[in-house]
Order: sequence, then C-alpha cells, then structure tokens
Amino acid sequence: MVPAPRPLPGPRWLLPSALTAELEAGRTGRSGRPRRTVRDWLVDFGCFLLAVGIGLLAADTVTGDPNTPHGVAVVDQVLGALACAAVWLRRRWPLGLAVAMLPVGLFSNTAGGAGMVALFTLAVHRPFPYLGWVGGTSLALVPFFFWLRPDPDLPYAAAVALTVLVTVSVVGWGMFVRSKRQLLLSLRDRARRAETEAELRAEQAQRLARESIAREMHDVLAHRLTLLSVHAGALEFRPDAPREEVARAAGVIRESAHEALQDLREIIGVLRASEGGDASGRPQPTLAALDALVAESRDAGMKVVLHHLVTDPAGVPASVGRTAYRIAQEGLTNARKHAPGAEVTVSVAGAPGDGLTVSLRNPAPPGAVPPVPGSGQGLIGLTERATLAGGRLEHGPAEGGAFEVRAWLPWS
Repeated sequence: MVPAPRPLPGPRWLLPSALTAELEAGRTGRSGRPRRTVRDWLVDFGCFLLAVGIGLLAADTVTGDPNTPHGVAVVDQVLGALACAAVWLRRRWPLGLAVAMLPVGLFSNTAGGAGMVALFTLAVHRPFPYLGWVGGTSLALVPFFFWLRPDPDLPYAAAVALTVLVTVSVVGWGMFVRSKRQLLLSLRDRARRAETEAELRAEQAQRLARESIAREMHDVLAHRLTLLSVHAGALEFRPDAPREEVARAAGVIRESAHEALQDLREIIGVLRASEGGDASGRPQPTLAALDALVAESRDAGMKVVLHHLVTDPAGVPASVGRTAYRIAQEGLTNARKHAPGAEVTVSVAGAPGDGLTVSLRNPAPPGAVPPVPGSGQGLIGLTERATLAGGRLEHGPAEGGAFEVRAWLPWS
C-alpha cells in the first residue's frame, strides 16, 4: 500500500500563499481538480508517446534476446503496455505511479520509458523528500536489474552507468521544471502582494491627507469663526453699546466672515486640485507671518504682547514655521474664547540646532466668560501636529490661575 503523503517539511508560512495552495492541491490529489487544458493534453500525449516509443525499442531487444524465454518476453510486454497506459494517471497520482513503477520496472524492460516518465512527474509535482526516497530506490535497483536481466549489447558496468546517467538526468530535469514553476508562482504571489500593499499605501496616504486637511481646516477656520462668535456675542450682550463700538464690531465680523470664506475656498480648492498642483494659489503661512497674526488679533480687541527673539524668521524651515504659526494661531483663538480681556504673551525663540520654542501664556480672565461653543479638538490637533513635526507640545494651568501652551519644534 502506498503510504499517505506527509506534509511539506518546514513551516508553511515560509512559502508564498499561491505556491502553498498549488503544492497543497498537487499533494492531496485534489478531488474536483480543474480540467486539463490543451497544453496539458499535449504534454500528456507527448509523455505517452515517449513511453510507448521507448517501450517498443525495448520490446524489440527483449524479443531478439535468445536468453529470454518466450513467456517472460510476453509478460514483459504486457507489463510494459499497462505501464504506458498508466502514464495517463501521472497528474492525479504522481507518487503512487512512481512507487508502482519500481517493481514493474524491475521485471519489465519495456516499462522503462513509463518509469522514467513517472519519475520525472514525481520530481515536478512533489517535494524532494518523496523524490529522494523513490529516486534513490530506483537507482539502487539498477545494478540488481541488470544482474537479473543482462543487456545483450552492452557490458554490465556500461549498462548500469548509462541507466544511472539517464535516471539522474530525468530527475534533474524534473527538479528544474519544479523550481521554475515555484519561481513563477512566487513572482505572481509577490506581484499580487505588491499590488495589495500599493493599494493599502494609497488608502493610508488618502487617510493621512484627509486628516491633514481636517486639521488645517480646524486651525484656519476656528480662528476666523471665533472672532465672529466673540463680537457677535458682544453685540448680543451689549445692545446699548456706543455706535462706534457697534460699527467696529460689525466691521470685524464682516472682515472675519470674508477671510473665513476665503480660507474655506482655499481648502475646497486643495481638495479639487489635481495631484500635480495646488488650486489655492496662495502661499501657506510661515513664522514670518506671525507679526501679521498678532496685529490682526490686536485689531480685534485683544491684548497681545509679542516677544519675537528669532532674528531671521525667513530662515526657519517652512514646515517648522508653519507649525509654529498654527500653534500661535490656535493659542490666540483659545485665549480669545476662554479668557476674553486677558493679556496674552506670545514668545518665540530658538536657533538652528537648538530648536524653536513657541509659548503662549494668559492669566485668568478678569470677568465673566460668555459661553462660546467649541469641540475641544484644537489642542489635541496641535499636539498631533507638533508630534508629526518631530517636536512636542505641552499645555495646562500655570501659576496664579494662568494657562500656558508651550511647544518645542526641531530646527536643524
């Protein structure tokens, strides 16, 4: 009885998935296997003709050998014919056919072609342990075969050497075909994995881009909309305010609404832009625009003290300067919402190699704080932005009821 095939040696995760599936399917003889293709039929027919051709040549040798009895010659040819017919089963049971050819080939000279085809099929469709056992047994039986059935035309040593050479060549050819198939399957599997990884990277890039756009939208629009909320609240709670203050607040509301609309158009333009360009057309703010941000806040009625200790703001890297600007913008927005009337101190200092430090500090509000809606995501977004830039951000209460936001960004 042919023993049940053992699993492939080594952990299966070392093999590509497609290759594992292909070898697994070939190893179990898979019921319901796909139909043979035209190429498979041609190859099988060619193997059958090769086995028949070699068998016919061997049959002439057996028939013309005076040392072989007639009955033995008939049995030899019958076994050879059955072996050639069994070649059609080589794809379904390669191991069983190769094992069956060992005793058949030992007693039948005309089954030699079918035995070579079976050995070649085993080398192609099964891993080396099976091939080693069956091929090694076949080579070990060669001397015994020629001792039992001497070749009438060749000396014993020459016949053994020639048969061993042919057997080794067939085994080597089959192993080469198997290795080539494994390589092709591995390359196909790698190509599929590369496509999958590329899709995952594209999805991740899109997700990161959406998060970046959402963070940018929050940082930009929160500043403008907070101005609208604060001044609209002031008009609501002070309907008897002087005409000049009402006019100034209305102007700030109009200007903030206009700026918020412009910023929103820029963000939508970025979303609609093609991969190669930016539809906004306006440069992103850097540290050099910090003075204008502070001036805008002062015009809105805030008390802001700026300590700008960076001698050359234009020399700060654009990404670092943009992050510092957004931190200052969000800090001023939060101070305007949660500490109206308090003086905000903005400090910026740093040098190449030491990093850039941005801090905002405001005391407790001098009076009641009107309710201003907020999502609470501003400082979280700033922390993420600083981390992505390679820096860090800390915020929280300070001495005397003050609130401080302090960030450090790398400046190489």
